Amino acid sequence: MRRVAGAPITWGVCEVPGWGFQMSPDRVLAEMAAVGMTATELGPDGFLPGEPGALRPVLARHGLGLVGGFVPVVLHDAATWPGQRAGAETRIATLAEAGATMVVLAASTGSDGYEATAALSEDQWAHLVAAVDEVEGVAHRHGMSVSLHPHYGTVIERPDHIERLLDTSTVALCLDTGHVMVGGGDPVAIAAAAAERVSHVHLKDVDTDLAQQVRSGAITYHEAVRSGMYRQLGDGDVDVADILSSLDVAGYDGWFVLEQDTVLEEDPAEGEGPLVVAAASLRYLQEGFPTASADRE
Repeated sequence: MRRVAGAPITWGVCEVPGWGFQMSPDRVLAEMAAVGMTATELGPDGFLPGEPGALRPVLARHGLGLVGGFVPVVLHDAATWPGQRAGAETRIATLAEAGATMVVLAASTGSDGYEATAALSEDQWAHLVAAVDEVEGVAHRHGMSVSLHPHYGTVIERPDHIERLLDTSTVALCLDTGHVMVGGGDPVAIAAAAAERVSHVHLKDVDTDLAQQVRSGAITYHEAVRSGMYRQLGDGDVDVADILSSLDVAGYDGWFVLEQDTVLEEDPAEGEGPLVVAAASLRYLQEGFPTASADRE
């Protein structure tokens, strides 16, 4: 039985300034629970209470557990690293105290938004790898694991970035099927070749035409998301079935986080908007594909 969690970004809740209309936490959590999810990722700073003593009752009120949280950190810059490390440790401690087990680490460029990446020097790459090790050490002291999330608009976004990360670091991978494709990679190939390195999964479907326009610079990343680049599962160009098959064969037993990133212009009417997309994706995941064990029976 696959463990499935939600993510606030499916409801348009994002850390990027000016991203779009931000729905209320109670409505987002209530709709996650209504479609059948039992857990969530934390979402951006300020969306849910920052103190674990206040956060746990909010989640419990909706019958949700906390899987982990997205932690963007500038890992490549030695000059800013002490402050970045301290901020990461604070966020990791909060996640651990609230019952989470996974740090979803992203290699931030240091700028707001996800419109540009940065080419790293050899020294910067070496610092990034060492910094990832430090974050893992912090997480392990708090009883948590780290999964590095290749993400469009960070310094690890393209296929060559992911390959170099896997070759130079032992950190586990967060396979985000959407961001890999938007960055020009093949999530099916990564799942087949590196399933043993995957410890966390963000499931998206993607409109490849819009993804290509982002890579070519024809439209911005934000414009593409607003135009529906991330689709509900089964409604885009990602071969979700092959990815799940590779992970099943490798014995993957981590969480599948449904993430259909969106930009909202206004508060959706009750029963409409992200709720419909999340419910359809969950049905597709639960009903569309047997588990590997079922295949063998």
